[in-house]
Amino acid sequence: MHAGSCQCGQIRYKSTANIIGLYICHCLECQKQSASAFGITVEVLKEGFEVINGTPQFWNRISDSGNQIKCAFCPTCGSRLWHESTAESNTLSIKGGSLDEPVDISNAIHIWVKRKLSGIIIPVHAKQYPQEPN
Repeated sequence: MHAGSCQCGQIRYKSTANIIGLYICHCLECQKQSASAFGITVEVLKEGFEVINGTPQFWNRISDSGNQIKCAFCPTCGSRLWHESTAESNTLSIKGGSLDEPVDISNAIHIWVKRKLSGIIIPVHAKQYPQEPN
């Protein structure tokens, strides 16, 4: 099981699903959202995911790939918690920094590397894509 929360703890969630994918995203939106060099995305099945405390708010945005994304965040502290596509999808993307237990990103797939900041070094063995993989 994976559990997490926003920064202030008002929103808590858990997921009993296994991790499907682990991504380091270097897109401009993830840089802005994380106020850092990249975003960490932990992809899981929607089935098995539930909010166990609090009520998140949502807003929609268009991703760099042109897809519409529904973004969950805490109305008190503003922490982003997960993203899900507004199109038919059985997965959602938990923001890695919101998890109680840190994820091991040593085998993460790097996406949108054409937008990575100068000085960021991607491990030689890591899969990487200039944009989003199909």
